[in-house]
Amino acid sequence: MHWLINSSIGRKFIMSISGLFLILFLIFHMSMNLVLVFSPAAYDQVTHFLGANWYAIVGTLVLAAGFIVHILYATILTLQNRKARGSDRYAVSNTKDASWSSKNMYVLGFVVLAFLVLHMIQFWYQMQYKELVGMELQYTSSAQFVIDVFKQPLYVGVYLVAFVALWFHLTHGFWSALHSVGWNNKVWMKRLQTISYVVATIIIAGFAFIPVFIYFYY
Repeated sequence: MHWLINSSIGRKFIMSISGLFLILFLIFHMSMNLVLVFSPAAYDQVTHFLGANWYAIVGTLVLAAGFIVHILYATILTLQNRKARGSDRYAVSNTKDASWSSKNMYVLGFVVLAFLVLHMIQFWYQMQYKELVGMELQYTSSAQFVIDVFKQPLYVGVYLVAFVALWFHLTHGFWSALHSVGWNNKVWMKRLQTISYVVATIIIAGFAFIPVFIYFYY
């Protein structure tokens, strides 16, 4: 276990595993949110099921731990890379062929983090935290609450900008994570990059569709 914490390879491994874990959460979260597009009543049932109960609390704590670990190790690796090799980032070498996203992963991550804070205050605080601590909720329908938020063009614009930043972060982060855990031979490298673009595009398209659909449909 010593190498996981103190070695550069170990830190990259933990960074990759936590990143893959967060990608799985994004897929689940996107799928859950898409229910609203098809049936607000079904979305209310889903949010009620995932409301203030022991597994929701455990899930929230595990997710928070995953984010903290990912952010902490991203910061450590970025500072180490800048000190040792200038602008080298993540699991790729500092080459002229490195993508824009690979050179700006930390900046993109910071934008995503800022958006996450906004999202937690706007939705998680209102839809779960208040219920957990027994505060009075300001709405009777989770679906209607989300609809009211995304009927405001400012919020739609902010979320779409954040989704673009998340797309760039995911397109590099997904294949880089797999690269770091061992899928790094020449045959799979191009495949992983292609898979990363496909997965990231599906996730972000699903998320972006929701505010756009609500804004124009409701």
